[in-house]
Amino acid sequence: MKSILFLSFLWLLISLTFGLKPAVDMPETEISNGLIHAQLYLPDGQNGYYRGTRFDWSGVVASLDYKGHTYHGKWFDTYNPTTHDAIMGPVEEFGPLGYATAKPGGTFVKIGIGSLIRPDDKPYNSFKFYTLANPGKWTVKQKANQMQFRHTLADTAYAYEYQKTLKLTKDKPELVIRHSLKNTGKHPIETTVYNHNFFVIDQQPTGPGYAVTLPVANLSSEGGKGLGEVVKLQDNQLSYLRDLAKREQAYFPDLTNGKSVSYALTVENTKTGAGVHVTGDRQIDRLVYWSSSTTVCPEPYINLNVEPGKTITWQITYQYYVKDPAK
Repeated sequence: MKSILFLSFLWLLISLTFGLKPAVDMPETEISNGLIHAQLYLPDGQNGYYRGTRFDWSGVVASLDYKGHTYHGKWFDTYNPTTHDAIMGPVEEFGPLGYATAKPGGTFVKIGIGSLIRPDDKPYNSFKFYTLANPGKWTVKQKANQMQFRHTLADTAYAYEYQKTLKLTKDKPELVIRHSLKNTGKHPIETTVYNHNFFVIDQQPTGPGYAVTLPVANLSSEGGKGLGEVVKLQDNQLSYLRDLAKREQAYFPDLTNGKSVSYALTVENTKTGAGVHVTGDRQIDRLVYWSSSTTVCPEPYINLNVEPGKTITWQITYQYYVKDPAK
């Protein structure tokens, strides 16, 4: 018996150290439209792959394949289910609700996660893990080519019904993410949401093989990191001058300099020919850009304002493609 317990502990330790999937029954599923095949992890407070308090728990795309090319996947070295960024795919983060007015020991809300406890008087920190006070309720519905997530949170200062659907379009290499957010509470919901994207195209390192087209020219590099050293900005193009070293980053806090712009961008790996066009049905209110040595991440922010009893909707479309890299 002691030997079995020791081996189980050893496997868990190895899993956490080297970023392997722990030996637990994580809820997951697959969707396909015959062209695209995607693996998704499902929200679960006990055994879910991601149980951090930064990102929305729904729609975690572990992998997505089209024509033998991969577009999303694991980009981090080590894994822990509560680490803030141990997550993959086109994932989203909402700004906190009620944190500024909550006293230490009180609660605030993050959509897609639930009600969390504010532990002290320090400012909110996305990279910090917060204790979950009320996880709300998750329900999921699946079809062959789509997965629908629904999260409801009640009996808190901010209450809502949040729905996200990931659907692979029939006969197209396309993923559409549709959202709706109904304010069922007494306070207006005023927040932001952005998609971190976490593109990992064909497991290629971040460097000159990546070409990024952004929705606006004359990009702002103010407050950025890496300009002229690893990244070049020209017109509406972002390119890399060399491969990023491990733990090296390129970062720009607002490429549009506070201006609202069309939701349209492209990320392509010119070495393999695989790329993706990303469009949305709302304006981008702020465009952050971040990349490490293993992932490329344009992060489009949109503002959300929902009065009590009202519902807001938005969607993002990913059109995957493959070009001949020799051309």
